[in-house]
Amino acid sequence: MFKSLSASLVLRGILAIAAGITALAWPQVTVLALVILFAVYAFIASGLEAMRAFSSRSAGPVFGHLFLGLVNLAAGVVALAWPGPTALVLVLIVGTWAVIAGAVEISAAFAAGEPTGARALFILGGLVSIAFGSVLFARPGVGAITLALLFGLYNLVYGARTLMQGIELRRAGKTLRSAFTEREKAAA
Repeated sequence: MFKSLSASLVLRGILAIAAGITALAWPQVTVLALVILFAVYAFIASGLEAMRAFSSRSAGPVFGHLFLGLVNLAAGVVALAWPGPTALVLVLIVGTWAVIAGAVEISAAFAAGEPTGARALFILGGLVSIAFGSVLFARPGVGAITLALLFGLYNLVYGARTLMQGIELRRAGKTLRSAFTEREKAAA
């Protein structure tokens, strides 16, 4: 699609910056978009389960895949019918993930052979993750908007970094091409 990696990086950077600005300007819309994206995922998963059900050779897996397909279909319908509660559930899932990840990180700090500095960073990271999850549990409504804002900030940073990488890669490519051309002229 693109002739060079640098053009791809520049475009990805610009798109990420645009997504970041959009998420920061309209966090409620971003939350709704994430719920809709979840619904689309659920509908696609439902279709894939139905395809797997009808490609199975025995009856047992057919019913299991059809059941999973119906569950996915129901999840997509619920997400579209009640986007507010769906967003809150997604926030609680992220909160649960953060608390579990933080606990695992803290336990990793006490693994055999970890140096003191790494141990302290594991514990600090784990505590921050648990605190983040706890805040999401305490205030899930605010948490949904906060996640949208964090998504926006992440995309701004990621987009700026990717854009700069693309520009630097383009400059490096031009420098290499000119050096190669000079070398060929000198060899001739």
